[in-house]
Amino acid sequence: MARYREAVCRLCRREGQKLFLKGQRCLTDKCAIEKRNFPPGQHGKSRRPKPQGYGIQLREKQKVRRLYQILEDQFRNYFEKAASRKGVTGETLLLMLEQRLDNVVYRLGLATSRAEARQLVRHGHIVVSGKNVNIPSFHVVPGQEIAVRESSRQLQSIQRSLDLSGNRGVPPWLALDRDNLKAHVVSAPKREDVNFPIQEQMIVELYSK
Repeated sequence: MARYREAVCRLCRREGQKLFLKGQRCLTDKCAIEKRNFPPGQHGKSRRPKPQGYGIQLREKQKVRRLYQILEDQFRNYFEKAASRKGVTGETLLLMLEQRLDNVVYRLGLATSRAEARQLVRHGHIVVSGKNVNIPSFHVVPGQEIAVRESSRQLQSIQRSLDLSGNRGVPPWLALDRDNLKAHVVSAPKREDVNFPIQEQMIVELYSK
């Protein structure tokens, strides 16, 4: 499956804010935003005109796409599904992204980044309601149980992630049993559960042109 293979710190610099693509590294002085808070490239330091209209909408879409680490075609598919459902399209889009299995694993604190969470899922370390699921885009729904596979519970990376994620907190739509490395999807997420500054209406306006 196609995925982004270049330096992810360039993505944060391009968007001008931390997207937390490198986990704990983003909280240290080694973070690229702390060192070089300007766009990558030869002319990154030169003064550029402030984006307006289409430019603002494009940057918002790219920010969300890169935050959840999915490619353009897949993101477009999510938007089209959101647009076909009842409710506010932009909000529905974000909540669909929140219910991806890799994002849920990250939000539970089992991984320090969404990339690490995706790897856990792809390598078969995660079980959903008793069944092995290795598809990062798997859509979780209320009532399901998310658990670390029995043979994977001693992985140092998971234990380390749980220790480091203590201050991040688990969203209220998920209930985590840290001792047994299990969690339940209590309800569908709400807009206020997306704890990142996003103007989803900009994305709707971009795709509506």
